[in-house]
Amino acid sequence: MPRSALTGTRIRERRTMLGLRQSELAARVEISPSYLNLIEHNRRRIGGKLLTRIARALGADVASLTQGAETEQLDQLGEAAAAHPGTAAELDKVDELVGRFPGWAALLTAQQRRIVALENRVAGLVDRLAHDPFLSAALHDLLSKVSSIQSTASILVETEDLDENWRKRFQRNLHADSGKLAEGAAALVAYLDAEGETELGVVTPQEELETFLNRTGFHVAGLETPVPDLIAPMIAHGPGLQSDAGRALAHAFLDRYRAEALAMPLAPFEAAARETGFDPARLSDRFGVPIPAVFRRLASLPGARIGLVVCDGAGALTLRKTTDLLPLPRFGSACALWPVYRALTRPMAPVRAVLEHSARPAERFLCYAMAHAHYPDGFAAPAVYEASMILVPPDLVDLGPAPGPVSRIGTTCRVCPLPDCAARRDPSILGDGTDGALTAGRA
Repeated sequence: MPRSALTGTRIRERRTMLGLRQSELAARVEISPSYLNLIEHNRRRIGGKLLTRIARALGADVASLTQGAETEQLDQLGEAAAAHPGTAAELDKVDELVGRFPGWAALLTAQQRRIVALENRVAGLVDRLAHDPFLSAALHDLLSKVSSIQSTASILVETEDLDENWRKRFQRNLHADSGKLAEGAAALVAYLDAEGETELGVVTPQEELETFLNRTGFHVAGLETPVPDLIAPMIAHGPGLQSDAGRALAHAFLDRYRAEALAMPLAPFEAAARETGFDPARLSDRFGVPIPAVFRRLASLPGARIGLVVCDGAGALTLRKTTDLLPLPRFGSACALWPVYRALTRPMAPVRAVLEHSARPAERFLCYAMAHAHYPDGFAAPAVYEASMILVPPDLVDLGPAPGPVSRIGTTCRVCPLPDCAARRDPSILGDGTDGALTAGRA
C-alpha cells in the first residue's frame, strides 16, 4: 500500500534541491506560502490536482513524491513495533521519525532485518538440534567411541601386570577407535558447516527431492514444452540427487510436472492466475484439473514467491517449497495452527485464511489449503489422505478484508513467541517460560 505521509518532506527536499524559495513555489501552484509550509512539514495531507500541479512545478513524477525510499523503512519499523506491542511505540509518529531522523530510522530498519534473519536461522538450528536423525546418530556414535576409548585407556592404566600380548591388543584397539573418533568428528563438523538452510545434511530421499526442486524454485523450464523426454538427463545431473530412491522420487515428480505443464501451459495459466486473483478453485474449473494440481502449478510459477506445503494424514510434511513468508521446519512437527492441518479435519472443504507469522506480525499473506482422499488399493480399502496448502505473497493478491480475525501462526513451538497459545506443545526458547500452558496431557 503506498505511503504518502512523507509527501511534504519530499516536496521540501525537491524544492530545496532546485533552489526555489517557498514563496516562489507557492506562487507557481497558486496557494499561500503558509499553506505550502504546512504541507512541507507534513501537517496537511495533499493529493489530487494540487499534488499534480506541485509535481509539474518541481519537474517530478507524482509517484516520486508520494512513494520515496522511506516506504521500506516505514514498513520495517511498523513490523518491529507490531512484534513488540509491550513497548508502546508511537506508531502515529513513525513518519516523523523517518522524516526528521533518517539515520536512526535506517539503523532501526537494518536491525529489524537482521533480527528477522537471525530468528529464521535460530528456527532452523533449533529444529535441527531437536529432531535431525543424522545429528542424533552421529552424536551417539561419537559418545560410543569416546566410551570405548575411555574403557580401554582405564584398563591400560589400572592393570599393572597386563600380559604383553593383551597390552598390544588394547593399544591397537585404542589407536583404531581414536582414528574412528577423529573421522566421525570431522564428518560431524563438515555436516554442521554445510551452507544453506534447506540443504543442511540431506538425509532422506524426500529431502534429496526437495533440495533438487528448491534449487530451481520448483520451476523446471525444460518440461514446459512438448519436447523430447528430458527427464532422464535432468535426473542424471540433478543437484542434490544422491541415491537411487531420491532419483526415483524425482522421476515420479517430474513425470507429473510434465503432465501438469501440458494441461496448464505456462503463459495462459499465469495470465489466468492473475485474472482470477490466484484463486485455485477458479483455475481448477478453467483448466479442468484437480485443485492439488493447481497448487503445484502455482508453486512452479517462475519468480512468484508462492510457497507450497504438503502433508500426509498423520500430519508429517512430505513436500516443502522454501518461502520467505513462513520458515518451514525440516525436522519434527510444525505449528498446529497451520491451515493445512485444519484442512485435514474436513477433506474436500476449501480453507482460505489471511495469515501473519508470529515473528513478523505486520507482514500478512494469503493461504489456500485443501485435503483430498486417495484410494490406491480400491474403493473398499482405507482412504489415504493428503493435504496441501499454498502461501501467496501480498504483492500478488489483494488480501481484502479477512473473514474473521487474521490468524497468527508460527514455524514450530520451540521458536514461536506467541503468548498463551492454545496449541502450544513445547515452551519457546524465545519466551520467559511463562508464555502459556502446554497442551500435552490435556483431556
